[in-house]
Amino acid sequence: MDWWKQPFFQVALPIIITFIVATMYQSKRIDDMGKRIDDLRDSVNRRLDAIERRLESIGHLAVGT
Repeated sequence: MDWWKQPFFQVALPIIITFIVATMYQSKRIDDMGKRIDDLRDSVNRRLDAIERRLESIGHLAVGT
């Protein structure tokens, strides 16, 4: 009997390999998504800081009058 004709090598092994490849691919996508979320969070923080500075400058103008 040839080893590659056994059911494990014809059925289970391809399924296992498929799961491994899919997991590796999804892991990379999740890492990329995490980086993108971090970039978006940094961008939002910068914009909020700019808004806060503007509001503070408006507050100083209102107090000065």
